[in-house]
Amino acid sequence: QVQVVESGGGLVQAGGSLRLSCAASGSIFRINAMGWYRQAPGKQRELVATATSGGNTYYADSVKGRFTISRDNAKNTVYLQMNSLKPEDTAVYFCNALVERYRGVESDYRGQGTQVTVSS
Repeated sequence: QVQVVESGGGLVQAGGSLRLSCAASGSIFRINAMGWYRQAPGKQRELVATATSGGNTYYADSVKGRFTISRDNAKNTVYLQMNSLKPEDTAVYFCNALVERYRGVESDYRGQGTQVTVSS
């Protein structure tokens, strides 16, 4: 099996910074992409940022210029550096990993989530 575990959430004032980490472990042949989603109360889940094993990245318009995603492929880890945080960034942040457990067999794995709360 594959486990995905997030860490680094917490409470921060508007304008502050947080760094989220996510590590995937278990039976892994290759991780093709890792990324972050978030879901605020009463809202739909939103894709925040993704990073492929080849180094391509994607950011939602709402976080461009403030958030940076990075990966350590050797450690099967992805980070989300969040700067200039706003109250509207408050949400549960979930890590997602697109994993090949065997060559050519790809599945999605998601962590339990970590709460980020930004106070005004």
